[in-house]
Amino acid sequence: MSRPANTPLFFIELLRCIAAIAVVGIHVLGPYRHQVGLSDFHYWVFPVGLNAISRWAVPVFMLISGALLLSDARPFNCRHYLTRRLGKVVVPFVTWTLIYAFAASLLGGHWDVNGMLKLIELSPNQPVWYHLWFFYDFIPLYFVIPLLAPLLNKMDEQRVRLLLAAWLCLTLMHWLKVDTPLRQNLILYSGYLVAGWYLFNHDQKDQLNLWKMLLGFSLGSNLLVTLWLDWRMSEYQTVMMSYKTLNTALIACSLFVLAKYYAEQIPQDWRKPIQLISKYSFGIYLCHPLLLIPARELDLGIYQWFAHPVLALLVMIPLLLAIAMLVSALLSRSRFTAWMVP
Repeated sequence: MSRPANTPLFFIELLRCIAAIAVVGIHVLGPYRHQVGLSDFHYWVFPVGLNAISRWAVPVFMLISGALLLSDARPFNCRHYLTRRLGKVVVPFVTWTLIYAFAASLLGGHWDVNGMLKLIELSPNQPVWYHLWFFYDFIPLYFVIPLLAPLLNKMDEQRVRLLLAAWLCLTLMHWLKVDTPLRQNLILYSGYLVAGWYLFNHDQKDQLNLWKMLLGFSLGSNLLVTLWLDWRMSEYQTVMMSYKTLNTALIACSLFVLAKYYAEQIPQDWRKPIQLISKYSFGIYLCHPLLLIPARELDLGIYQWFAHPVLALLVMIPLLLAIAMLVSALLSRSRFTAWMVP
């Protein structure tokens, strides 16, 4: 059960790049989701539609983690793992929690020390800023990975497929809100790790047409169902938005497979910017909401400069991405701050 020979790793960089762009896009368009029912259809349809076809971003990051960390054939060293692997996630999480707690305490126009301390006090149970939720579910996965890796490498392919089928069934049950004690974040997100490892280490070349159809159907369903529900209910609906449901899992897995086999067709001229965004993707994820505060927290703030949401998104997404990447690159250049954006 080893991955196909000469599997290119550029596709991992491509996936990191598009996932980082999608996350930035989701957060930039955030305020427009709440315009459903309050504005004309043409005003909210584009941002809501973009949101509907971008929910695979975080799951793709999890697939990548499973593909790389579970495929690491080096002997396991607990001390190295805790300091070099887990530490690279925990330390930035704690640091940025403090940064965003401080930023939140300034939103009233003055420094609310008590408010900041309250956010920090509550931070073990809830994120101080919306995007930091990711760490509450991702950090526990680092304790699952060392247990999964030896099991997966000893299991035959048919048993792994059965495990993945059970996970997909569970994501469907979660989507349908079937009451079961198995609907736990740790289990549902661990499934992405296993899927990433399996897709990375096995050949899907003969099923590419199937994966294309699956991606098209899943994305189309997300888009059409979301727009129909929002228009019908006159308010933002989250039926298709969860990261832990069958539709999102299928989209993320399809993108992973198609990137794996088609990434090499991307022209060389495009590769450098893709690799650059990939390199700083974690830093982009961490710092971009800080840069977005003036726009999101001041009653649409900067958004009001644009005549239409399409213009706002076309300008703000690449601009925010570029600034966040620059900030991440600058932080990574100094040994005093590089640990903030590993």
